[in-house]
Amino acid sequence: MRVAVVGHVEWIEFARVPHMPHPGEIVHADEVWEEPAGGGAVAGVQLARLAGDATLYTALGDDELGHRAERALSELGLRVRTVYRPAPQRRGFVHLDAAGERTITVIGSRMGPRADDPLPWSELEKSDAVYFTSGDAGAASLARAAGTLVATPRGIEVLADARVELDALVSSGRDPGERYAPGDLEPPPRLVVRTAGGQGGEWEAADGRRGRWDATPLPGPVADSYGCGDSFAAGLTYALGAGRPPDDAVLLAAGCGAACLTGRGPYGAQLERENL
Repeated sequence: MRVAVVGHVEWIEFARVPHMPHPGEIVHADEVWEEPAGGGAVAGVQLARLAGDATLYTALGDDELGHRAERALSELGLRVRTVYRPAPQRRGFVHLDAAGERTITVIGSRMGPRADDPLPWSELEKSDAVYFTSGDAGAASLARAAGTLVATPRGIEVLADARVELDALVSSGRDPGERYAPGDLEPPPRLVVRTAGGQGGEWEAADGRRGRWDATPLPGPVADSYGCGDSFAAGLTYALGAGRPPDDAVLLAAGCGAACLTGRGPYGAQLERENL
């Protein structure tokens, strides 16, 4: 399979703390580290681990962090196609509490690719599946050339302007920034998947078919919830691109989310191809 992501990257500093600090409180981090993350990066690496290879089409800041991000993602096995913007790389800070819950602060505007960027967009025509996390409406239209196109509701205004038919939209029943309601997109997605964390989730196809799934048993103790949603979306993109039906695709996706939850950072325990 040929798979890709059109999306954004954030340079993230992680700090593991006993609990989220209350107003005015000082807490001490037990562990700190940093690495490139964000929806496009996490989904791209997960797709590369499932398919054996994946490409990320993105834009990065033309500074030290932006160039470090490209090098680090390449070392993780992701092929990076990028332009550099004359702006600071978007970054963020993540608190991870004792229960593995993540609380995120982002710094700077989301930096997605644009259709007029000098990227090898024609490659998307040969892709079996693409996951879209950010970019302009033109980039979303170019991504539609892939056999299967999956997206997130974050930045849904771009998808509405593009007026492309999605094969699937991955939304959240909990996160206000990732909710979708009928009428938000025209034409409507062929499949809407709504995740509910530890309660599994539900899906509904445009032809009226519906289904639910239970959360996948964790392959180890909870470590870190950062990246679970993007790993889920990557798994769904891979499965739908491979021709799997929705009820089977969401199970593979749920397995990706569960595996990610047991690792340090978004990449510590992502599902590998040999473990499918």
